[in-house]
Amino acid sequence: MKDFFIADASRFENQPITSFFVISAITARDKKGSSGQYLALTLADKSGQFEARMWEDFADALQTCTAGCYVKVQGQVSKYQGKFQITLTKLRLAAASEIDTADFIPTTQFDIPTMAAELRSYVEAFRNPHLRRLVLSFLDDPTLGPAFREAPAAKRLHHAWIGGLLEHVLHLVRICLATAPFYPEVDPDLLVTGAILHDIGKVRELSWASSFDYTLEGQLIGHISIAQRLLQEKISQLDAESAAATDASRISSGLQPTESRSSNEGASAPGPFPPQLRLLIEHMILSHHGKLEFGSPKLPMTPEAMLLSALDDLEAKFQALRNEFASSAAAGRSASEPTEWVRSMDRALFNSQAWLNSPTPKPTKN
Repeated sequence: MKDFFIADASRFENQPITSFFVISAITARDKKGSSGQYLALTLADKSGQFEARMWEDFADALQTCTAGCYVKVQGQVSKYQGKFQITLTKLRLAAASEIDTADFIPTTQFDIPTMAAELRSYVEAFRNPHLRRLVLSFLDDPTLGPAFREAPAAKRLHHAWIGGLLEHVLHLVRICLATAPFYPEVDPDLLVTGAILHDIGKVRELSWASSFDYTLEGQLIGHISIAQRLLQEKISQLDAESAAATDASRISSGLQPTESRSSNEGASAPGPFPPQLRLLIEHMILSHHGKLEFGSPKLPMTPEAMLLSALDDLEAKFQALRNEFASSAAAGRSASEPTEWVRSMDRALFNSQAWLNSPTPKPTKN
């Protein structure tokens, strides 16, 4: 049983521990200023990750342990440059009987089926039948649907847990629906469609078995381009189904597929997906990172794309902010101290609510 979690590191500073972890990264590095090598690892569990170093007797471990492996380690927790790490004395592969995977894979705190049902209710309320049919075709896809409900939203920065992508999208949709009434230039159905599909490529960009990582497709292509391709494939599939349904309706009425019929016949058969809508959705996907230097092939140009990009950035930043506040608290920082430097935001952060709610220090007596 695992009785030490990385979030507990501050309570074990300068103490030896024995526990189980999953390896996120492992490599042998040259020692500075002397001959020989040392083993550098990143160890993880469901509460976070920290760096580990092993200075001696690691040859066997390097041969048998790889990223994604579960290991049992012995070592001492310490703080280096403001961050907790562990110096290892022993390391071996863990037996399957020693591992409960729930200890290692972070999972959303919310109920996944409940989140999926709420998201679906918003889609079913669309006034635009083409957008409703398109989004439901993704949610109901036998491969994409389950992956969308299970995938993390990122490897590390925000919503990096099982169900994180669904959680991020649902929160974003709620914000979009609350904000859209203030901007009459925005089509709500189109905005929510973009919110649901903007990160759909992450189901193929990321892997989430024993740890979170990028797939080869994710590294070479990226989730924005993957999402654009998935959209094009899905619309082509829907158009083919519409054409087949129209032909079947004509044949059942005694007409050949190429023969014309009155305009009110076969009205229930779905028509082809409007090319204007396809183009607008593609633009939202391609521009949702907001800036060229952030990986967007295009800058947002439509009202829906501009609002989606701004709200997506805000929602992701606030989850990253929560993560940093929790990490600072776990590291023992006081409420009056900012967090460590957050590279993704190019700043430190400060928990104003924790500071306001903390006891006021008593004045010292001279």
